[in-house]
Amino acid sequence: MTGGRAGERGSAGVLAVDSGGSGLRVVVGTIQGAVLGRRESAGPVRTGARGIDAGHFMERLVPLVRALLADSGVSEVRAAAVGAAGLASLGDDLRAGLPAGLRAEFGVPAVALAADAVTAYTGALGARPGAVIAGGTGLIAVGTDLRRWRRADGWGHLLGDCGSGAWIGRAGLEAALRAHDGRPGGSAELLARAEELFGAASGIPGRLYPRTDRPAVLASFAPQVGACAGSDAVAADILRAAARHMAGSAAAVCPAEGDPHVAVTGGLFNLGDPLLVPLEEELTRALPNARRVAAAGDPLSGALRIAADLAAGTFTLPVDAAMLSVVTTKGCP
Repeated sequence: MTGGRAGERGSAGVLAVDSGGSGLRVVVGTIQGAVLGRRESAGPVRTGARGIDAGHFMERLVPLVRALLADSGVSEVRAAAVGAAGLASLGDDLRAGLPAGLRAEFGVPAVALAADAVTAYTGALGARPGAVIAGGTGLIAVGTDLRRWRRADGWGHLLGDCGSGAWIGRAGLEAALRAHDGRPGGSAELLARAEELFGAASGIPGRLYPRTDRPAVLASFAPQVGACAGSDAVAADILRAAARHMAGSAAAVCPAEGDPHVAVTGGLFNLGDPLLVPLEEELTRALPNARRVAAAGDPLSGALRIAADLAAGTFTLPVDAAMLSVVTTKGCP
C-alpha cells in the first residue's frame, strides 16, 4: 500500500490520517493505495470533556488536506480513514463531528474512524487473522479473527502498558535508585546512566513527578536499559520481563483457530536484539502455533489501506463501536 506517482488532474483519491501524541500525519493516495503526497503537523490534538476535540482536529487537518489535494491534483476524495490514539475511550466527539466535517469540507462520502491499534494492525498484517503488538511509549496488543476485534492492555502507564517504553524506563530507573540505596536488585550501570541523563539520583523524583509528560520522560530511559542489557544482568532481566508481558498480551488476543500471524510494530522495537531476541523466545513459548512475520507497514499505511478498501468496495475488516466504525452517505460502497 505504499509507493508514489504523480496524480492526474481531476482524479479521484483517498485520504489517510494518523493522529497521536506527536501530531498529525496525513497522506493523499490513489484508490489503489499508492501514495501521492504526505504532510505532517507537530503537536497533539486537544482533548476536552468529550474526549478528542473534533473541532480542533478539523482546524489542524483542513490546511494539510487542502495543500495535499492541490499538490496531487486529486479533486474528489472517495473515502477517508482516520487512526487516532485514544479513540476507543476518548472518541465520542470525534465520532460525532469528524465524518460530517470531512463531508462538508471535502465532500468525503465514506469515513472510517479507527483506534490507532487497528491501523497499526492493518498496516502490519492487512486483512489477515492474527495479533499485533504495538509498542512505543505505551503498549497495546490487538487481534482479530476477522469477525471481531480483541485488545489487551493499552491502559496507560499507571495501570498497564506493561512492557512499554515507559514501563521499561521506569523499571530501569527503579533499579538505578535501588543501587543508589544499596538495596538488592540494583544496577550500578543503570545508576550511572540515570545520573548522566537526569542529574543526582536523590533529585530524580523531584524532577520527574511534576512533569505532565511523565510517560515520555520514563520512556526516554528505555534505550539506556537496552544499551546496558549486554553487560548488566538487571537490565537484561528487565527486557526479558517486558518481553513476557508483550507475549502474554499477544496470546490474549490472538485467534486460537486457523493460521494466525503475529507481528510487532512501533518505535520501541528499535531497541533491537536486546529486546527482540527475548521477545521471539517468549512469543514462541506463548503462541507456538502462530506464524511470526515482519510488519508490512506502519499505522499510516494501515489507514491508507482502509481508505482504499472503502473506496474500492473491498472493505472486509470487522466494525466495532469503539475500535473501528464506518460512516457512509447514500451511494457509497
